[in-house]
Amino acid sequence: MTDKNGFFDLSKTGLTRRTALKGLAAGAGLAVAPGFVRYSQAQSSAPVKIGFQSHRTGIGAAYGRWYEKTTAAAIKAINAAGGINGRPVEVVIEDDGTDPARGAEVVAKFATQHKTDIVFGTLFSHVVIGSAPAAGEAKIPYFVVSEGHHVASTKLNRYVFQPGITDVKSQIQSMAPWISANVGKKVTMIYPDFAFGYDHRDYLPPALKAQGADVIAQIAIPPTESSFTKYFPQIPAETEVIYHVMVGPAVLTFVKELGEFYGSSRPQLFGFIDSLEATDINSPGLEFLDGSHFWEGSPRYAQPDDSAAQKAYRAAVGIDDNGAAVGDPKDVSTAAHMFGCWETLYVVKKAMEDAGYKGPEDRAKLVEATEALTAFAEGPEHPQGAKTFNGKIHQCFGIQNISKVEGGKLKVVHKTKIEDGLYEAEGDYTTQAL
Repeated sequence: MTDKNGFFDLSKTGLTRRTALKGLAAGAGLAVAPGFVRYSQAQSSAPVKIGFQSHRTGIGAAYGRWYEKTTAAAIKAINAAGGINGRPVEVVIEDDGTDPARGAEVVAKFATQHKTDIVFGTLFSHVVIGSAPAAGEAKIPYFVVSEGHHVASTKLNRYVFQPGITDVKSQIQSMAPWISANVGKKVTMIYPDFAFGYDHRDYLPPALKAQGADVIAQIAIPPTESSFTKYFPQIPAETEVIYHVMVGPAVLTFVKELGEFYGSSRPQLFGFIDSLEATDINSPGLEFLDGSHFWEGSPRYAQPDDSAAQKAYRAAVGIDDNGAAVGDPKDVSTAAHMFGCWETLYVVKKAMEDAGYKGPEDRAKLVEATEALTAFAEGPEHPQGAKTFNGKIHQCFGIQNISKVEGGKLKVVHKTKIEDGLYEAEGDYTTQAL
């Protein structure tokens, strides 16, 4: 069912994108009597259609592939439990090429051609920013899984939500006290030269300043860069900590060249796992990472204290204890981010049920029902951890994990609290007209 890259190979299934994931519940392994109807009779028996804006190509392709796998697993679980409001859920997939202009076209296509109920799944922040106006114009709810602060800034529009993953501003605010106390006071930042990186550029300095630490240099690198050694001489000699967050197809090269530049004597390293998502930390040349620290949303490696819900989620999405695809240790997941797809889909389910959602004519009701949500308990629907939700800024808040590289694995050494990342709202989407 998948091609060599792990995406759904629709050409070999006889399915169309409009029906690619319809009926995933058939694989749920439930014993049923002949003639059993899985879905209760609802006012409409038509499926709920979710438009998945996937990064199948471009710099976000590694994320896109694992976002698709996680989405398929979540939809399978939702359908096995009766769907949404008694209706099966169908996913329509379109590739946005990790490109803002194409992203806007995809959103419009979902609204006008596929006529999906919502749009879902976008990660890269510049694509979200470029696509959001199209969602607002079409008045179609747009549930992103992005991390950027753009949604919570209230600079987008009322139809855009980020309820399943926390944003960079909250992540940094949560972790700054630990970084200052445990890693170092003089910090040089290396970040990608686009919207996601600008969130780090803007929010890390004040967060560290409040903890008695300083950012002494900021180095922006294009996310499409393929060689990085030329940037490293810009790192001041007095640097105690290199804070790095890189994205794109050359992240392994970035980390290897950083190690080659410093050799056995380097500053402390604190990175966002984005710099190594979908990359084996035991790859040759990465030995120098031992003892360094990373932010993780959801841990890549299974932890001794994993909850039953976390274990079940990992099994459902098909990752082993090392965070790689079951049966293929070289296929490393994007575990720190992809859980957001699972959790966001369950938020959509909850909001649709609260709204009594019947179809596109109820999109405004769905927006209001989502805004009315306040908290998500840790459990099968939210295995990463409990969260609160601020309906005014359309953003959730949750825990962050700080992990240390030890013996070729990532071990969680600190978990923040939800309240560590809370901040005052910068606006109020609910005042905007629907």
